[in-house]
Amino acid sequence: MSAGLEVRGVEFSYPDGRQALRGVDLAVSSGERVAVLGPNGAGKTTLALHLNGILTPSAGELRVGELPVVEANLGEIRRLVGIVFQDPNDQLFMPTVGEDVAFGPANLGLTGPALDSAVRAALEAVDGDALGDRPPHHLSGGEKRRAALATVLAMTPDVLVVDEPSSGLDPAGRRELVFTLQSLPMTQLVITHDLPFALELCPRSVIMNEGRVVADAATAVILSDSDLLAANRLELPFGFSLSAPPQPRSPRTVL
Repeated sequence: MSAGLEVRGVEFSYPDGRQALRGVDLAVSSGERVAVLGPNGAGKTTLALHLNGILTPSAGELRVGELPVVEANLGEIRRLVGIVFQDPNDQLFMPTVGEDVAFGPANLGLTGPALDSAVRAALEAVDGDALGDRPPHHLSGGEKRRAALATVLAMTPDVLVVDEPSSGLDPAGRRELVFTLQSLPMTQLVITHDLPFALELCPRSVIMNEGRVVADAATAVILSDSDLLAANRLELPFGFSLSAPPQPRSPRTVL
């Protein structure tokens, strides 16, 4: 299953007074994979933390499917929206990967064969069948990312948010992660600085800067606009060329 996301006029300031979100509007349809691009400090991770109620906006509203993201709904919202954090060590803290993957569903009340089945399905989804008995600190960077993803998939979310998933991966690990995410059916919001990764994985991208969504278009169109990338401190790797011709329209700039 998957659910759409709707963000309307969301604003948020941290306790030190820094305003991180300034009227963010974003709609993601059920089953879409959308990349969120932008420089450091643009508000990308702050937005992600609003999607399952870790942070609460000072203005605006968010919905997951038909469900408002408000305190009364947080139990269900946190089941619907799974977040894979930038550092997989934030989600791997048990003696073995299998125990980490079991932690969430066990807290939902799953036991016995049902719990074993949930763990097995989550590990299979990330091609991690052999990881279950291994200590997380013995894993490679790519294996840790897949294990962290499995801990979220075990909760059977309708929406998956992944923060900088390709960071620190070697080419083989990056390729494996692309394949894994492409195989998952749920709605996905992918926060990344890796523009080729976004192109390979997400048909659509948005750019955030200074707490706002400033562009929203097909990823190939976004990446073909060098002025837009430069204005938002984004750049393609040296020598990179788009593998497919961009669609014949310009990115929609959001004022």
